[in-house]
Parts: sequence; structure tokens; C-alpha cells
Amino acid sequence: MKKAFVMICAAFALLSCSQTPKVYTLKAGDIAMSVTDFGARVMSLSTPDRDGNSANIVIGHKTAREYINPAGERFLGACVGPVANRIGAAQFEVDGVVYHTPVNDNGHNTLHGGFKGIDNLVWDVQALTDSSIRFHLLHPDGLEGYPGNLDITMTYALTSRDEFVITYLATTDKATPVNITHHPFFCLRGDGKGSVEEYLMQINASHYIPIDAESIPTGEIAPVEGTPFDFRKPHLIGERIDQPDQQLINARGYDHNWCIDKTTDGVEQVCCVYDPVSGRYVEVLSDQPGLQFYSGNFFTGDQYRFSLALETQKYPDAVNHPDFTPVILRPGETYTHTCIYRFGVR
Repeated sequence: MKKAFVMICAAFALLSCSQTPKVYTLKAGDIAMSVTDFGARVMSLSTPDRDGNSANIVIGHKTAREYINPAGERFLGACVGPVANRIGAAQFEVDGVVYHTPVNDNGHNTLHGGFKGIDNLVWDVQALTDSSIRFHLLHPDGLEGYPGNLDITMTYALTSRDEFVITYLATTDKATPVNITHHPFFCLRGDGKGSVEEYLMQINASHYIPIDAESIPTGEIAPVEGTPFDFRKPHLIGERIDQPDQQLINARGYDHNWCIDKTTDGVEQVCCVYDPVSGRYVEVLSDQPGLQFYSGNFFTGDQYRFSLALETQKYPDAVNHPDFTPVILRPGETYTHTCIYRFGVR
């Protein structure tokens, strides 16, 4: 089988690492994707609109240098962890031992693993075809304060059904929290115009997780009924996003985790977002209990609410909330996670 095209990016050589990161292209059905082994980042993902015109629908930097020293958003298209989302007070306890992680969020907390998360490491490529790539990474014991040698295998695969399938496997030699996710920023219009407020969204969740002013969960699992967080039936994202609700004020819009109404332990649809102008939609399927929806509130200028993130994961700061879904992985156990982004048009 013909191998996917590989392009060495000279600018990546500026990064201090044991190998020169590369960019790979994958294709299947009507979708094509470029991905780099630096943070296992998806740099572009092209799908057709209802007229058959293909365009990139994710935000990515134009040059490799911008990924290494980003002027703005660091997590574009990256795999994030070992603990995605936030850890309150930048610390957690496992088996009576308190571990401290870097403060890189709001002056008190840890976001997406710290300063050197798995998005800032170069992954090994174990296998490659025209439509799939398998990555491997060893996150060493003690890096950014996390215990255990965390051994991660992750596969990106495109299918003839116009799906982007992500599968994760991880093991450890010490008890450690694990909550890995993909961090895409979708702009379904594909023409550099529009706002996520114009998209229709539906989320299969009757509860969500309220946050404080620093975006740390309060510990409550609250019903969406009667709130701006009720997306059980499709409606425009912009319909309620600027209501004077304290939760929306805390996040400047939507940046919350929805508790999926799971009907099985397996993969099932959790969300759908549709752009009426282009006709494109993305369905999100997952086996995880949570979905983090971020409406691009902290971008500035033309990028403000221009894209949205849909991250399948366990609940944020679960390591500090015993009532949340557990995130501690122990020796002899295997962390598994499947996320599918399915694309189409109407």
C-alpha cells in the first residue's frame, strides 16, 4: 500500500527534541487530514459542503514555528493530557500522597497537563497507512509532577464513512490520574467567515458541571432543565449564550462539561453541530461520560467565537471530587477511550 505523504518541516528543528517532527497526510472517503507528531496535532481537516466544495474546517497554524512558540491558543488540534481540562489548586492526592502540578491557569490551577503536557512532546509513529496513523508516547514518571511512567498508544483513522476515529490505550507502573482528549477547533463554515453562534447544536445530556470564576468545578452536577445549558433539543448556540447567567459570565460563554446521558458502556452519539449555511455537520460519538464544549470565548478579534471545541473526556478536576467519575489508573489496568467525529452534509 502506498504510504502517506511525509513532509519534514525544517522549522520544527528549532524544537529541542530527540527527533525532527514530521507532518503526515491521511485520506479516506471525502475527507483529508494533515497531522504532525509534535503533540499529535491535527493541522487541517478538509470536508465537502453541500455543493461538494471541500475546505478545511479546523483551525491550525500556518507555519510550524507558530506551534512551537504560539502567540495565542496553544492547544489547536492537539492531544492533551495526561489530565485534560483543569486541576484545581494545581494539586491532587493519590493513596495519601499529595502531588503538585504546574500553575499555568488563572494563577492557581493546572490546565491540560501543565507547561509540558503531551501536546508539547514529540510522539513516535508506530504504524502508517494512507488513512491511519498510530502514535506512541511514554510520559515519564515525575514529569510535571505526575506519578508513574504512563505508556500511551493512540490511533487516528479516517474511514470511508467520513469519520475521524480516535482510540486511546494507556498503562502505568504507578497509580496516576489519566484523562486524555483531543482538542479540535471546528469552523464548519470552511470559508473563514461566520460565528459558532449561528450553528445548531444538540447534546444528549440532562446535567452539566457548574464552575466557579476560575473555571474549576464547584462539585455540583446540575440539571440543564430551565437553563441556557439545555441542548437536549437542537437550537442555535447564540440563542442563550449572552444571557445574564452566572455560569455564562464565569466562562464568558460556554466552556463547560456536559454529563452525557449514557445508555450503554460503549460508543454512542453524544452531540451534533450543524452549520445551516454550508450544510456541514459533525456528529460526536464517544464512550466517555463527559463532553467539554468551548465556544471560543477567549479568542480575540476576528477569531472571537469563530470556532468551537468538542472534547470527549471524563469530568474535569475529577481527581479532587470523589463523587465524579474516577480517573485514577493503576498498574495492571488499561485506560481506554474512543472518540469519533462523523462528518456529513444536509
